[in-house]
Formats: sequence, structure tokens, C-alpha cells
Amino acid sequence: MKRLLTAFSLLVSFAATAADAPKNAAGLQLYSLRSQFTLRGVPWTLDRVKEMGIKEVELAGTYNLSPAEFKAELDQRGLIPVSSHFPYARYKNDLDKVVKEAKTLGLKFAGCAWIDHKDAFDEAECRDAIATFNRAGEALAKEGITMFYHLHGFEFEKHGDGTLADLFLAETKPEFVSVQMDVLWIVFPGQDPVQLLEKYAGRWKLMHLKDLKKGIATGSLSGKTDVANDVPLGTGQMNWSAIFSAARKTGVQHYFIEDESPTSMEQIPQSLTFLRGNGFE
Repeated sequence: MKRLLTAFSLLVSFAATAADAPKNAAGLQLYSLRSQFTLRGVPWTLDRVKEMGIKEVELAGTYNLSPAEFKAELDQRGLIPVSSHFPYARYKNDLDKVVKEAKTLGLKFAGCAWIDHKDAFDEAECRDAIATFNRAGEALAKEGITMFYHLHGFEFEKHGDGTLADLFLAETKPEFVSVQMDVLWIVFPGQDPVQLLEKYAGRWKLMHLKDLKKGIATGSLSGKTDVANDVPLGTGQMNWSAIFSAARKTGVQHYFIEDESPTSMEQIPQSLTFLRGNGFE
């Protein structure tokens, strides 16, 4: 009886711990509201973000404000700048200022969403990016900031027995360079997000939550599709249950809705409702 009671107590304790486990925050990549930032201004747009109940944000520029000014606007609304994208050319030619800006913004992660390349991405361009990001990652790490690269689909050109994405992940240094999975830019080129999360468990630190309109063909390595193909989460092609399960098991730390569609203001609240019904806060 004593053993049964002990086992029961452990089971209750485990269940309580699981129930009390913190939920992942549903963040927002602010590029989703680039038109609003341009037309309505930073204060108005950030007020709308706050009204949505969002706390964590990812940046892609500061819309004519200095990094310090933009950080002050975020702080005023209780918005936490977890990460930001910076252009590839700046990592190559302006790294010191990128590091300085990342520190000013209070970032935990600093990344890049596009490797400049001509036509089809090739091995030489991939190796140049590997060297660039290893160097940048080491410089950022000295300031306690983690470098990341956001794959965009064109990296899945064939290379040996795998792809250039495999080469990139094999030769960037894990201690300096992590990766961000944009789910649309994994599915659109014909890849499996769950398989990639599991294959490179521990390397994926951030995730863009983006759904692809039903009926849109996949398999293109262009890294481009009509922005109107971004649809509210849960209404497109993605198997979110499997993706969320794999992401949580393999070390993804932060999740950001990115909606590039012209109706993002209407779609983001729908996506938030979907996420809050699937274990996010």
C-alpha cells in the first residue's frame, strides 16, 4: 500500500508539474506590420501590437528611429525585443556596428534572413556565408548574443548526398551559429520541417510560424512566393501539431508569427487565437 501511495504521489506531482510548465510565448516578427510602421508610424503600430497581447517581438529594422529610440518605444509598451534580422552585407562589411546595435536593442539573438546570391545558390556562395556567419557569431558571442541564420528555401540546392543547407549546418560552428526555421520556407521548397527539426536537434533556436495557402504547389527553390499565399495559422497546408511537438522536443526557444500578406492586421489576431488554443500564451 505504501508503494502504491508513493507511486500515486509521484504521478500527481508529475501531472501538476506538467500543468504548471510555462507555455511558449506567441511572439511577432514586426516585419509583418512594415506597411503600418511606414504609413502610421512606430508609436501607433506598436500600440496595436501591445493591444494584441503580444509580449515578445523580433525586429527587422527600426523605421527611421535609432536603435536606442526604438528600444525606448518597445520598453514603454512592455514589448521584449528577443531578436532582430540584419542584412547580410552588414555582417560582411559592418560587423562592429551590428554588434553595437544588437547590444543597444538588448537582443538575445541577432540574425540574417537572406544570403545575397546570384541565380541558383551555389557552393562558393554557401562557403562564403559559412565563413561570414562563423566570424559574426564569434563576435556576437563575446557580448552574450547568439547569431542565427533564417533559411529561405534556396539553400536546398543539391550538394553531394544532401543539400547546401546540410553543408551550411555541418560547417557553421554550433557554439556560434544557430538557425531559425521559417516553416513556410521549409515546406514551400518541398522539405519536411519535422524531419529537419529532428535531424538537427539543438541547432534550431527560433521559429517563424507561417502557413501556406492550400493548393499552392511546393518544390520551388526560388525563396519567393506571392505574399498573399501567407494565410492565418491553421488554415493552410502545415501539420502544426506535429511541428509544435517536434519543435518543443528539439530545443526551439522562441516562436514568432510572421505574416507578410497585405491583410496581416486582420490575420494576426486569427493566428493568435489558433496558437492560444495550441499551448501558447
